[in-house]
Amino acid sequence: MSKLFSNYRIKDLELKNRIIMAPMCMYSADDDGKAKEWHELHYASRAVGGVGLIIQEATAVESRGRISSNDLGIWDDSQIEGLKKIAYTCRKYGAKMGIQLGHAGRKCEAENERIIAPSPVAFSDEYRVPAEMTKSEINEVVKAFQNAAERCVEIGYDIIEIHGAHGYLINEFLSPLTNSRTDEYGGSKENRARLLKEVIHAVRKVWSMEKPLLLRVSAEDYAEEGNRPEDLADLINLVKGEGVDLINVSSGGVVSIVPKAFQGYQVKFAEIIKEKTTLPVVAGGLIIEPHMAEEILQNERADLIYFGRVLLRNPYWSLHADNELSNIAIWPKQYERAKLRRR
Repeated sequence: MSKLFSNYRIKDLELKNRIIMAPMCMYSADDDGKAKEWHELHYASRAVGGVGLIIQEATAVESRGRISSNDLGIWDDSQIEGLKKIAYTCRKYGAKMGIQLGHAGRKCEAENERIIAPSPVAFSDEYRVPAEMTKSEINEVVKAFQNAAERCVEIGYDIIEIHGAHGYLINEFLSPLTNSRTDEYGGSKENRARLLKEVIHAVRKVWSMEKPLLLRVSAEDYAEEGNRPEDLADLINLVKGEGVDLINVSSGGVVSIVPKAFQGYQVKFAEIIKEKTTLPVVAGGLIIEPHMAEEILQNERADLIYFGRVLLRNPYWSLHADNELSNIAIWPKQYERAKLRRR
């Protein structure tokens, strides 16, 4: 039996396979951050296509935490109804449903927002200079994550992912390239991890310890004096006791450097973090071939695999992969006659 199509259990969540749809922004909401019909159709098609766990795109915990003016939001109760439709429909068609809670920090490009960051340094010349966060604003952000998690309970998500990657607010605190604070939130690894630790602690006040909590990290900054995978492992070890169950390993985004990308280019980072934190990990990075995903799992280099753009190109990638690896997945009955049979 293929390991990619084997069940996986973490806390109260059992996945039918180890295929995860990575969070990818759709930039399709209006300025109010509410979900539209597009979002429901987009995610539901991947559920029909056999994905085990769908992680909804970065969903802002504050209006000023959006990446763009067209991001989904979860900072207001009026946004709950649309998100409920997404979660309900995806679960109805066989996928478990997660959400990535995020805050853009200095990479916020939403209109008419005061942007904030650990230090007043712009991402690039094309971005505005953020305001250095006060202690009061740090507390506001922590509370915003907690309030968002409380809404996640009402909506019915199966898993929460905290976005600590790609140069957004939490990542800005974690990286020495973007955090030059001299207070208890800057300097040492313990201090740079403090915001993340507080966010996890606050989320766990409302998100039961019986339910899984996922953390996404950028394991490599691709710049001198930036974080490396070993550094991220140290940072994770400082916060995992607050209730982190699984690490989603990505890279880059904290500074304006484009890494050299190739199939599986981030898998080694996941291996290092898995070894040094003893936590299960999700690996990915231009993984498009079913047999490559299978090799990673069989050799215990990761526990689950995330897929991004390949699922944008083909919502039914999972069904094709099943044909190549195991031929055991239950196809939608409406599509059964299209299932390829092995000779």
